[in-house]
Amino acid sequence: MVAPAVTPEHPGPEPVPSTHRRRPWPVLARVLVAAAAGGLWYVSYPPRTAWWLAPVAFALLAAVLRHRRARAGFGYGLVFGLAFVLPLLSWLQDFLGADFGPLPWAGLSLVVALYMAVSGAAMAVVSTLRGGPVWMAALFIAGEVLRTRWPLNGFPWGKVGYGQPEGAFLPLAALGGTALLGLAVVLTGTGLAELVARLRARAGRRALIAPLVFTLAPVLAGLAAAPLVTTDAQNGTRTVVIVQGNAPNDGMNLLYDTPILRANHLAATRTLIADIKAGKIAKPDLVVWPETVVDLPPDSARDSELADLVHQLGVPLLVGARHYLNPTTVQNTVQVWDPVTGPGPSYAKQELVPFAEYVPLRSISAAVTPFVADTRDMIPGSGPGALPTAGTVVGAAICYEIAYEQVVSETVAAGAQLLLVPTNNAWYGPGEMSYQQLAMSRVSAVEFGRAVAVAATSGVSAVVEPDGSVSQQTSLFTAQTLVARVPLRSTATLATRLGAWPEWVVSALGLAALVLATGTRIARRRARTGRA
Repeated sequence: MVAPAVTPEHPGPEPVPSTHRRRPWPVLARVLVAAAAGGLWYVSYPPRTAWWLAPVAFALLAAVLRHRRARAGFGYGLVFGLAFVLPLLSWLQDFLGADFGPLPWAGLSLVVALYMAVSGAAMAVVSTLRGGPVWMAALFIAGEVLRTRWPLNGFPWGKVGYGQPEGAFLPLAALGGTALLGLAVVLTGTGLAELVARLRARAGRRALIAPLVFTLAPVLAGLAAAPLVTTDAQNGTRTVVIVQGNAPNDGMNLLYDTPILRANHLAATRTLIADIKAGKIAKPDLVVWPETVVDLPPDSARDSELADLVHQLGVPLLVGARHYLNPTTVQNTVQVWDPVTGPGPSYAKQELVPFAEYVPLRSISAAVTPFVADTRDMIPGSGPGALPTAGTVVGAAICYEIAYEQVVSETVAAGAQLLLVPTNNAWYGPGEMSYQQLAMSRVSAVEFGRAVAVAATSGVSAVVEPDGSVSQQTSLFTAQTLVARVPLRSTATLATRLGAWPEWVVSALGLAALVLATGTRIARRRARTGRA
């Protein structure tokens, strides 16, 4: 008897369910690969320089997610995220560990990883579409866009783009910011995973063209964009001195060490004044201090010691201060002090750190931690940090704000020719936090075409050129002074002009693909149900 041909009208018999339980090894293997992928992404991140490992990490993740269900994608994405975020944020233990244990570190890591889990679920769904690697990459970046904005103004730490302060992909930051930079990295990985899958399936040459393009095009685009990243001094130069006075490694107790920070930075600046008078250092155009090294009263000019110091210095000093506007209102500010006219323009930090500079849900938080009782909420500022001084405009982004592209973009649009990042990283001990933040400044330098002066209380202070390279850098927990001639620039990169558009376009494309893939799956499920 001849068996009937299998056609769409006669799809053949349903497979007989196996009486044996599915062995867990394939699932366990995928879990292990997802964990290895997240770990590999972490290893690619600064302070290490293995930027090229990031696409490999996303290739492994894409291989695990390819053609899986959303539920499986969520689980594998969560494993991937935890393997990356837990070691990435381990410096939180230096800050809170002695008083709070590992719960805050583990809790924040889990929240960040959940965004990657949602992205993993969505990536699994779109992986079956034509051009799947593109949509998978777009959805991962869409998850970052959401995480950067919600909740509590988001948490942009650990974005793909911020792990690429050097290498072939970096020039793309000048074209489309971290969205385009991150998309290129992830797409190279998802394209590579698809290419390997088709090679293993012995697909024809034509079937290999698309994944090969997805893999190579981002790298080639980055190399092609390299000539667009320049460092010329379009508006002259300024000699900038960065004073790193040092701070105790006290973790959370640094909250009470402002008198020590003040004394250290006053002493380091007095040494600088002596060196200038002795001719050891040429008189600079501008001196900058790190974040919150002094407390200032409502009328800043009443700080006679600081006023006298600036008068002796003879050049403007940008002071990072905790500014008490009145007994109940305090802001994190950078203020220009002129040797002749005294306190001048100031900028107050807009993107405050939740549960550090302000406490959301304070009544609930007070029930679980005594830390709340000893703090008051800072008040965010408004308006860009464009500070006119020393014959130019310096754009300030205070500490954590360097991770928020819109803050820096507004400052550059307001005329900043040089960027300043005052920061107080002594809170976080000798771990990797300072280097991760420095990487953000390096990417921002390329994205906005500006040199960046990073002034840290205890390090890492640095001078970053407009191409993202570091010309000078300090060590951690040492008192050091950097003197550098930096270029002033007024060019508007394409990324500056586009603003947030690359993020929205990439996110919209990914979400459109997700809707299409979801609709297709539903239609197929209904068709199978109808045949049954």
